[in-house]
Amino acid sequence: MPFSDFKLNKQLLNAVAEAGYTTPTEIQEKAIPTALAGQDILGIAQTGTGKTAAFLLPILMKLKYAQGDHPRALVLAPTRELAMQIQKAAQALSTYTDLRHLVLYGGTGIQKQIEAIQKGVDLIIATPGRFMDVYLKQGVVVKYLKTLVLDEADRMMDMGFMPQIRRILEILPQKKQKLLFSATFPPKVEKLSQEFLEFPTKIEITPQATTASTVEQYLYEVPNHRTKIALLHHLLAEEAFEKVIVFNRTKKVANEVYKFLVRKFGKEEVKVIHANKDQNTRINAINAFRDNQIRILVATDVVARGIDVSAVSHVINFDVPILYEEYVHRIGRTGRAKQSGKAITFVNEAEAFHIKKIETLIKASIPRKALPTELPYFETSFEEKQQMARAIDTQKKKENPDFKGAFHEKKKKNLRNKRKRK
Repeated sequence: MPFSDFKLNKQLLNAVAEAGYTTPTEIQEKAIPTALAGQDILGIAQTGTGKTAAFLLPILMKLKYAQGDHPRALVLAPTRELAMQIQKAAQALSTYTDLRHLVLYGGTGIQKQIEAIQKGVDLIIATPGRFMDVYLKQGVVVKYLKTLVLDEADRMMDMGFMPQIRRILEILPQKKQKLLFSATFPPKVEKLSQEFLEFPTKIEITPQATTASTVEQYLYEVPNHRTKIALLHHLLAEEAFEKVIVFNRTKKVANEVYKFLVRKFGKEEVKVIHANKDQNTRINAINAFRDNQIRILVATDVVARGIDVSAVSHVINFDVPILYEEYVHRIGRTGRAKQSGKAITFVNEAEAFHIKKIETLIKASIPRKALPTELPYFETSFEEKQQMARAIDTQKKKENPDFKGAFHEKKKKNLRNKRKRK
């Protein structure tokens, strides 16, 4: 069905056409008419399926034109990157209207944001913490809000936003339309949906936590950190790796990987982004990657969601995520808008446990590939062996509380040997 089949005005349809949308995605086809009808929605759809337009178009249609000084719709997102991405989409879709929208997030001056709100705004896109900060400073009037959207609800739960969300729900008018969107539907999101929504229409486009069919996935079983570094260098030297995001679990490892890649490929090809980088640095890194000014973006999960960059050829998981839903979001940075992409994961002995959990979550086995024969061989250091052994012990203890651990067993064995010698 074409977008013209929806009850959208001419201004929105012109903007949709100008943005290059031809036919609605499945989530848009099902969510837009439902939202326009005023129903609450629980939308479960994998990343990259067009969820943003699925809730923005009905909101913009209901707002129609600039009116009054106070916001009438609020979209909450877990990260500043995602909030900025939603605002960018709102800007494109409201091009031919006079609607006013504003994005609120931490890390910038709150007073300027309050002053911008006081000039008049129809739609606010915000992170939960910053929205509450603005409200507590009496910087925003909420009694005219008629629509509330929670985007990436599973991520908000992982980031501990539940207290802020409950407080926001308490201060908003009772009569409002509520839309909740999530790529996965773990129990905590299900509980939130029961608190948040009233008799919602559930729209589940794909089974929860499935990965896009346009993404080819495979993994390498890698013995240690040095081999991971060597494999990363080997792969990135290939021409096929045109536009790559390298995901790391921690800021420390992200910085190490970035410094290594700068030595091998130069600063003009690589940038790094993580939570310790200031807002301007993060924005500049994403824009440089989006505009093909750099080839490689090294990142933590701060950009696993909320970065909509076209034609990402590869996602490389240098570390396996221990929040398993993040795997879905990481690899969803490639294979977007029906383009193909590849997702490659490096797995050491201690991370094999997490891969099994991820395969259970996505209901698929990730194919294994043999390490390239020309890759240099590196011995695993004693310290790294110890770290992996401890990690494996921790995992086994989680599975079996009675498990005492390999170190405990080794200690008992040494004690028995001492007794025998006596």
